[in-house]
Amino acid sequence: MIGTSLLTFPTLEEGVLLKRYKRFLADVELKNGEIVTAHCANTGPMTGVLHPGGRVRLRHAPSPKRKLAWTWEQAEAPGPENEPCWVGVNTALANSLVRKAIEAGCIEESLGPIAAIRPEVTYGSNRRSRIDLLLTPDAAAADTRQIYLEVKNTTWIQGPLALFPDTVTERGQKHLKELIGVLPEARGVLVPCLSRSDVKAFAPGDSADPLYGELFRKAVQAGVEVIPCCFGFHRDHITWEGTRQTSASA
Repeated sequence: MIGTSLLTFPTLEEGVLLKRYKRFLADVELKNGEIVTAHCANTGPMTGVLHPGGRVRLRHAPSPKRKLAWTWEQAEAPGPENEPCWVGVNTALANSLVRKAIEAGCIEESLGPIAAIRPEVTYGSNRRSRIDLLLTPDAAAADTRQIYLEVKNTTWIQGPLALFPDTVTERGQKHLKELIGVLPEARGVLVPCLSRSDVKAFAPGDSADPLYGELFRKAVQAGVEVIPCCFGFHRDHITWEGTRQTSASA
């Protein structure tokens, strides 16, 4: 199942990143010399994958409903031993990739058979949070409790470790508390979406957000499950690259 294509799309255009600015914008020089402005769906600092002068891949989808015809999808970044790796930088893809992996049975060993998937379901204290995916197990599953599954896109690495977050995230801290809150009546599952194929394990990004690291360990101790899912990014498709281990520290 490793290498299975989960998502295909029209071939992306390659270019060179000139600069990223105002969080949502990036100027890119295409191979023909044309300079275009692309939408950047990643609002974080993009630690380790933001390299002006480096190669990037863009999706071209002009529409009267869009201000920009181009979207920044992938960036080439150095890996653990400085070998290049294509990284997915569009955070809007993470939930759909994890859902496709579930539907394809890629994570069945960890989750069990799934009968239904519902996105963005309200839950938590005062019902002010939305879980990324609410899974209903198949009636024949060994554990038939509902599964509250939260997805976190991950691109930052230190050596072979993928880390999240790469900046302070009060929202991420809240999500860990909410996952603890569904236990034990339901299962709480955190899925780091590892948007690069060159990592061996996942760990919390303690140096970026120490409180998140503390809450992460508290959540694991309480029974929240962590299933790091790894994906490979190509010019016209994205592949399943298996699950990874979780490390207790960064």
